[in-house]
Amino acid sequence: MKHRRKVLTRQVSERLKELVTEIAAKSDIRIIGKETDKDHIHILFASKPAVTLSKFINSLKSVTSRMIRQEFPEVKKYLWKDKFWSPSYFLASAGRITSDDVKKYVENQGRK
Repeated sequence: MKHRRKVLTRQVSERLKELVTEIAAKSDIRIIGKETDKDHIHILFASKPAVTLSKFINSLKSVTSRMIRQEFPEVKKYLWKDKFWSPSYFLASAGRITSDDVKKYVENQGRK
């Protein structure tokens, strides 16, 4: 993506993962795996059918953006128009592949 910024340093990445776990727990979502690369995060999670995933994702992005920018003010100089996340996201269900395959993929992010 043209406007991705590589702001997920080790420290920022670890804090982001902590926040994801906290926010998911409040939404009754179980995190199975999460891993970052320098400019994005992959999250494997399980949720009940009643959970509105778009609301969860928007909440996750909103809260993590605010907290990361507060706790790591140095990232602001790398952001595009003061935005930590792009407005888009990719969400897919794991139907034809096993959750172990997806988990391995998520765990191997950032190890290139």
